[in-house]
Amino acid sequence: MFEQKRTPIIVGIVAFLLVGAAIAAGWRVVRGDNSLLRQVSVEADEITPNADGESDITYINYALSRNGRVSIYLENENGDRFTFRDNKARGAGAYRVAFSGIVDGFTLPDEQVQGQILARLLPDGRYTWTVAATDHHNVTEQVQGQLQIRDADPQLPDIRGFWMAPKIFTPNRDGLDDRVKITLELAKEANLRLFLLMPDGQELPITEDEYENPIGAAGPHYFDYEGGVDDGATPPPDGTYPVVAIAQDQEGQKVRLQDELTIQYGGVPRAHIYPPPTGDTVRWQATAVAICDTLHFTVTVENYGTTPIRTSGPPPGTVYDSDWNYNTLGWFTESGVFRVGIGFENEITNYPYRWAVGTLADLEEIDGHYYLMPGARAVVTGGIRLTNVLGQRNPQPVWAGLIHEDVEISQFNARVDPASIQVDVPDEGHMPECEPRDVPVRSPAEDG
Repeated sequence: MFEQKRTPIIVGIVAFLLVGAAIAAGWRVVRGDNSLLRQVSVEADEITPNADGESDITYINYALSRNGRVSIYLENENGDRFTFRDNKARGAGAYRVAFSGIVDGFTLPDEQVQGQILARLLPDGRYTWTVAATDHHNVTEQVQGQLQIRDADPQLPDIRGFWMAPKIFTPNRDGLDDRVKITLELAKEANLRLFLLMPDGQELPITEDEYENPIGAAGPHYFDYEGGVDDGATPPPDGTYPVVAIAQDQEGQKVRLQDELTIQYGGVPRAHIYPPPTGDTVRWQATAVAICDTLHFTVTVENYGTTPIRTSGPPPGTVYDSDWNYNTLGWFTESGVFRVGIGFENEITNYPYRWAVGTLADLEEIDGHYYLMPGARAVVTGGIRLTNVLGQRNPQPVWAGLIHEDVEISQFNARVDPASIQVDVPDEGHMPECEPRDVPVRSPAEDG
């Protein structure tokens, strides 16, 4: 009776021990011993990294039993070390990483490379690979093996002949240094990126102008940067920025080249003929003028933007004869300048009478040119002596405009405040002959 009661207890104890042993055995199979680095292998002992799609890569496998930092590197037969992973933090678990022969950048003896090599393909040869791991107690373990590299494509995607001008860039559509031209040459076919690097790490791409050479092909490449102003975007804030070119070939080799670009007076120019709270925007001295008399006007120009606007003469106060124009006076069209213009219905040249947007007292000289600064206003006056009739209509419609030469006449700056001016024209027998006067031709002292 006693033996029968004891038998179930013994069976239970034996079963518990057997289950515990099975769990311990399973745990050992899963976890192994107390080693940090486990299950290390490189799947192929030879690769041919030339981007032909065959044997270009192998896989490196390893596992960590606890958190640690992992380094993977290779050494050639001369003992030179090439880093693939350097002291990277990894959690406990299994890892599988592709290796294509690309390691951290290095330079060969007597090699001349213009750019910084970020990543490079190992040359053909036999290498000893090492996978090493260190835990938080500074316990380090490593496993090594052999790898053969052959038929590698060793040519770097080097960036040569990097040229940029101007180095001081003023993206404000004033016609001076508004664009940066950049050229460079690729030593081989590669994916090429060129960008302005912002302080927060953001990359502002610079678009390539594709001429005779396709994008990414070996040979010369050309870029044109205007800071986005042509599209009405605000350029980066004034300051000095790295301009970075990065070329990466099909094998994964990567080269970086950098220069610096300074932005000054950047911004989208914004100006208008200021409409006063009361009264006319264009104030005419009279609504009727006799032949040989002068029609005078007054307007106010305001720079309400954040960048200076460039201007050119003739200066306010200049009086035209009606058969002259701004070319007659020697003030030819200048790309990027703002000028006040007066137009009329039968004009042959668009806005034939033009004036600077301020006097020298209103403007600021920058590098020999004159600007109306942000937030500033200037009063512009001028006149037109009517030596003949302006057109077939009488009264003649006349208006003002603010012209951004070779750029635009914005909608709200065109045909500003039209008015009808009556020209007092006598009959043919009493038509006066206006007193001749010299053309106030532009002098060298007024250039700027």
